[in-house]
Amino acid sequence: MDTPQEDAIGVLNAQVKRGERVVLQDASLVLRPGEVVALLGANGAGKSTLLSLLAGEIKALSAAAAQQPFLNGKPLRELSLGEQARVRAMLPQRSGLAFDLEVFEVVAMGAYPFPELTTAQVGALVELALDKADVAYLANRRYLELSGGEQQRVHFARVILQVLAGRNDDPRGRYLLLDEPTASLDPLHQQGLLMAARELATAERVGVLLILHDVNLAALWSDRVALLANGTVFACDTPVKALTPANLAQVYGMALHVTDHPRHPGTPLVVFG
Repeated sequence: MDTPQEDAIGVLNAQVKRGERVVLQDASLVLRPGEVVALLGANGAGKSTLLSLLAGEIKALSAAAAQQPFLNGKPLRELSLGEQARVRAMLPQRSGLAFDLEVFEVVAMGAYPFPELTTAQVGALVELALDKADVAYLANRRYLELSGGEQQRVHFARVILQVLAGRNDDPRGRYLLLDEPTASLDPLHQQGLLMAARELATAERVGVLLILHDVNLAALWSDRVALLANGTVFACDTPVKALTPANLAQVYGMALHVTDHPRHPGTPLVVFG
């Protein structure tokens, strides 16, 4: 069983209600720096609710400290939004922005929690984030003129900047919470985004939590896969151990076949139907 740690973000045995419906029931998940964890579940299973709980956007039903989300050893409720934003960034499914800004300016918003940074430091971070998100060619474009997929990749650059800002002066774990970040992307850019997330985890000790609908992308790019059904994370393990026919049937309720990936030995390949 996971336990709270000084260098982790997570929640143990959480309960969350949406209206009269209990969405999460005894849900536990811990994300550590340097790992990529994919969260899988059917529509309406509570995946986005769990991310919102870790992001401090909603509260757990129980007031007990043991059932509250924590961030680097402290209860999330004891940290201001600014303190949270310095170590954790979230990319929602839809990042609405109605202002006619240049892409460079949108990405620079990731530096807002770091007022001590100089203009030159922010500029260097923007260029770094644009490069890591593979959108440097969009830097001088107007955000509102971009396609939906391009806008999503620009916001990915923004949260990359947020988790890298002030990194040399702060060794604490940093965390990225990404809610369906590949949903509006073509296969090439899906792979590019997930590769960038993996590189952040490996090189910068960023813990990355991904909500994905593509089981095979989760298998390829994740260190662990968490499976959510009936409001509970009932499995969280390596892809080969988590993505079993029995587990996936419990999540999706349909026939499927799991075999070995033809190009990545040791990685499961899931065929539905």
